[in-house]
Amino acid sequence: MSRHGASAVTEGFEIPAELYEKARQVVTANTAAGRRLVVVESCTGGLVGAAITAVPGCSEVFEGGFITYADETKSAFVGVSSDVIETFGAVSIATAWAMAQGALKRSRADVAVAVTGVAGPGGGSPQKPIGTVVFARAERGGDASRIIADRKDFGDLGRAGVRLQAALCALELLMPDPDRPPAP
Repeated sequence: MSRHGASAVTEGFEIPAELYEKARQVVTANTAAGRRLVVVESCTGGLVGAAITAVPGCSEVFEGGFITYADETKSAFVGVSSDVIETFGAVSIATAWAMAQGALKRSRADVAVAVTGVAGPGGGSPQKPIGTVVFARAERGGDASRIIADRKDFGDLGRAGVRLQAALCALELLMPDPDRPPAP
């Protein structure tokens, strides 16, 4: 048992049960929809990708991921403009959107989800306190003017708690839209 409740253990690596279950749903739903996925993670440090790859059969849908913890890495790996980061900050809708768009450009995926935030225990500010996390989803062939992004304020749940909640939200964004037809 982890401190977050029951967990799934895959080859010695423990994934919280609720995270594994959400990842399993993502893999199943996207396999049925014929969609390929890519993630670009900052504050979650690969937790979303780890959860997805814990699910047998994930290779049918998961292209991979980028861990872009440092601002310079966001620019180098997925092409986020340093002007965007300087103007809006690393934890912003503009940066998350650019991360998601960049991941799509650098992969064969149909959908990309980006997550960036302040997990703590330090790094918070009055405008972006600990627990602030921003998400964005971009879809290949989607309307670029239709930004799918959200800011969540989880509060100071502790570093592990913020990262878990952020990973769960990122996985939810990877679920296919029931009103959208499957990828060709």
